[in-house]
Order: sequence, then structure tokens, then C-alpha cells
Amino acid sequence: MTKNDWHQSYQEALLETDWMKMGERLHTAESNIHQRRLVLSQDHGGTEEEGAALVNAMSGLRVLRMNVASWLERQNLGGTLPTKLRSQISEDR
Repeated sequence: MTKNDWHQSYQEALLETDWMKMGERLHTAESNIHQRRLVLSQDHGGTEEEGAALVNAMSGLRVLRMNVASWLERQNLGGTLPTKLRSQISEDR
């Protein structure tokens, strides 16, 4: 996992405009960030800047996940959203 891998998936999550695809984008970005942090912790590589960027990215994704969960709750007032989609978005709430 390189910096470009996690950063690209993070950018894709931030720029996704289809709320129905957001859960998958969030999951991918979070997974890639966790993998990169693991790599950096095992080989003591990376820079302070990248470490800070990883922390900031995870914070940003948490806020985005909360916004998506809020949107899903509003959309589900009629009970129309699939359970799998609701659980995928709200798993880290």
C-alpha cells in the first residue's frame, strides 16, 4: 500500500456524488488508510506529514460517514432503503 493508493481512494470518497455508492467508497478508503498505517507501523517508514495526513483523512471520513448516515435516515422515513445499505453506512457511527 503506497501513499497514492490510500490517497486516491480517500479522494474518490470525498468526491462521490451518488449517496447510494458512498458506503462502498467510505469502506474502501478507510480500509486503505488502515492498511497504510499498518505498513508504516511495521517498517517505521513514511513521514510525519503522511502520518498527520492519515489521521486527518480518517477524521474527514468519519464526518462524511455521519453525514451519509443522516441522509440515509432522512431518506428512510418511508422504510424504503435496503437494510444492507443502511448497515454499511452506519457501521462506524
